[in-house]
Amino acid sequence: MNTKRLSDSMEKALSDQMNKEIHAAHVFLSYGIWADDKGYQGIAKFLYRHAQEERNHSIKFMEYILNRGGKPKLEAIPAPLPDPESLTACFDGIFKHEVDNTTSIYHLVDKSMEEKDWATWNFMQWFVKEQIEEETLAQDLIDKLKIAGGDRATDESLFTLDKTLAQAPDEASMAQDATGDNP
Repeated sequence: MNTKRLSDSMEKALSDQMNKEIHAAHVFLSYGIWADDKGYQGIAKFLYRHAQEERNHSIKFMEYILNRGGKPKLEAIPAPLPDPESLTACFDGIFKHEVDNTTSIYHLVDKSMEEKDWATWNFMQWFVKEQIEEETLAQDLIDKLKIAGGDRATDESLFTLDKTLAQAPDEASMAQDATGDNP
């Protein structure tokens, strides 16, 4: 008996996203290694945690495909981009990567609606919310670096930024959680 409850094209699209999440983990790991090598251990720690989070996202896709009777397919992972030239380039790259991933998530949501695959649509809502958080976190990195002085930041402000990011939460505050008492 066939127990698969995903179309072949949805199974492939979800597998593609699983692989995209694995690639994202490599990108963040690569950026973390770059930061560590440059002496930014706090930023590196932040990026290493993020790399693990991206790997966890890939596992969510893998498990969902299996739970729906499909079989996820691993693909070759592209090499990360070359090392960034600066912290600005690093943080800009993180933001661009998150926006690109959001676009992919939205395509999966669109596809699930077109196919009337409500289980997948429901599954994807967690990722929609997650991408809002990821983009906000990436934007916060850019903003914090600008406040520190950007590429002309002093060693002292970069030291403070590095120390702050080592202890930064892995989640951004979300607009939907804001209230008058807690904007």
